[in-house]
Amino acid sequence: MPTIEWRGGTVQTIDQTRLPSEEVFVTMKNCVDVAEAIKTMRIRGAPLLGAAAAFALALTAYNSKAMTRQQLIVELEKAAEIIRMTRPTAVNLFWGLDRILQKAKACSGNVEETAALVVEEANRIAEEDVETNKLIGKHGAKLISDGDSVLTHCNAGALATVDFGTALGVLRAAWEQGKRFKVFADETRPLLQGARLTVYELKKAGIPVTLITDSMAGYIMSRKMVNKVIVGADRIVRDAVINKIGTFTVAVLAKEHRIPFYVAAPKSTFDLKHSSAQVVIEERKPEEVTHIAQHRIAPPGVNVLNPAFDITPFKYVSAVICEIGILRKKSLEQFKNNRYK
Repeated sequence: MPTIEWRGGTVQTIDQTRLPSEEVFVTMKNCVDVAEAIKTMRIRGAPLLGAAAAFALALTAYNSKAMTRQQLIVELEKAAEIIRMTRPTAVNLFWGLDRILQKAKACSGNVEETAALVVEEANRIAEEDVETNKLIGKHGAKLISDGDSVLTHCNAGALATVDFGTALGVLRAAWEQGKRFKVFADETRPLLQGARLTVYELKKAGIPVTLITDSMAGYIMSRKMVNKVIVGADRIVRDAVINKIGTFTVAVLAKEHRIPFYVAAPKSTFDLKHSSAQVVIEERKPEEVTHIAQHRIAPPGVNVLNPAFDITPFKYVSAVICEIGILRKKSLEQFKNNRYK
């Protein structure tokens, strides 16, 4: 079933903080509920954030008591600002908001017609995400061969999207084609998305997976235990890929060991107006590092650095897989020069 879904005036999503021990679904009734789910990481993953942002505005429109279309637009803009404040790095969130606002402002109908259009567009964004991910999987599966051993970092599966996944969507598509391979999943400190979510998804799909700590990536590469790397992305700018903290380390190790490093992401993740120097990297609370669950693992009062993402320059990227195909060096050069459409 979809990770997030419109339910006739409410939005339902799986609580990702409760996985893998239990599958609990959260019902969100308004924009504030969605914002809270995003801030607390119940909702996470770049494409999913885009859909969630759109649904936050759909809930606003659905529940609006506005008497005029202009009043509704003001409500939508206020709701969008609440969502914009939740997480600063993943561009899909802003993309989803902007797409809904543009659609609402371009509508020539009355307030009821505009509200209905907003809900319709949010559902369209969710539906398109699933189809986009399946196309990413179809293209990316060409890069996976029988006998491969693939390393992935963080979670770029169905849980990070509306359904199917980006990086894990590539593996899922290859597996459905009958290719047989194995996967190594980094645990992905500090929130353990690899251990909790990626392993959970791969096991459900029947794909062989071995969990490793983040610091083992160099070891397994040096022992020739992995021959490909595939990750997702939270933002692709003119000069780099921005993804979960630890991605850059994996990319450098892969280049040193001559292992292809692939990034799977939809075009909605592309932000070609900006360079990596212009992107705000989210800094999260120190307790994510000093604690595992509710258990403290570091001395009280210790200084903590906890950026949620890092920056991988394109020189480390073998190819970007998106819904239009596999983009290699020449296409990546077009990214840098902002000529890619």
